[in-house]
Amino acid sequence: MPEVIARRQFDPLYIWLDTAFLVLLAALLLFKKKYVTVLVGLIFGVIYMVVDYGIFHLVCHSREIFNGYSLFWVLLWMSMSYGFTNFVWIWLWISKDKNLFEWSLLILGWWFCCPLLTDTFASGNAAPVIIQRTTGAYHGYMAAILFVGYLGTVVWNLTRKNREERVNLPRLLAIGILVQLGWETALLLGGIRSAGFESLSAKLTTLAVNSLLETNLGMPYIYFIFIAFSARFTERLKRRSLPLSFTARLRENNRERVRDNGGEYLSD
Repeated sequence: MPEVIARRQFDPLYIWLDTAFLVLLAALLLFKKKYVTVLVGLIFGVIYMVVDYGIFHLVCHSREIFNGYSLFWVLLWMSMSYGFTNFVWIWLWISKDKNLFEWSLLILGWWFCCPLLTDTFASGNAAPVIIQRTTGAYHGYMAAILFVGYLGTVVWNLTRKNREERVNLPRLLAIGILVQLGWETALLLGGIRSAGFESLSAKLTTLAVNSLLETNLGMPYIYFIFIAFSARFTERLKRRSLPLSFTARLRENNRERVRDNGGEYLSD
């Protein structure tokens, strides 16, 4: 596989518009008392920053930024933006929130509209932010994390006699791939992802590899964390009146459906 280069180019206004959206999204989640969802988003925003700045930049030296902008501050915004939004959306998916469609429309709609708003209202006086990373130094490690996670999930399913205790792997894969694919596609259509690439194949390679690998590698782990946590606690950070075992919670989650109350974990 050729070297995959993940590059973004955008006006600084994009950062300010997106930051305002993050505040709005967090406020709406808190209004709906999605306390754990917000906490998960914040935690993974920090994790994204540790990985992106600490590992990709300081250890692998794969990050570059141009036109005099601060790599630290731009990466902090990027990490909180996509770390927060991706894992908020993932948590809403795996908890089968009854307003999942509305949350999904809001997030996807913003990812599509933000580049268009920036193009229209940017002054054009500021130099664009151009930031990129190569992936050859670490994609193998990410692939190992992906394989180990799904291997463990496959082994779990193969050892379950009760079908209700098996992880819904097609759904897990769909969430892991489609969440990343959603914003990769929005960035590509908005002229932000892979700006400056001459060939369509290079742009599509970045989109495909990132969508299959980068967010998806964490799905088995975040799902098992969700099951273990929600067996004991509710979305409002309160103890469940009837705590469940890990397998009992997995069975309950498999029975839950989107637009239901989501059992005791999500019930108002």
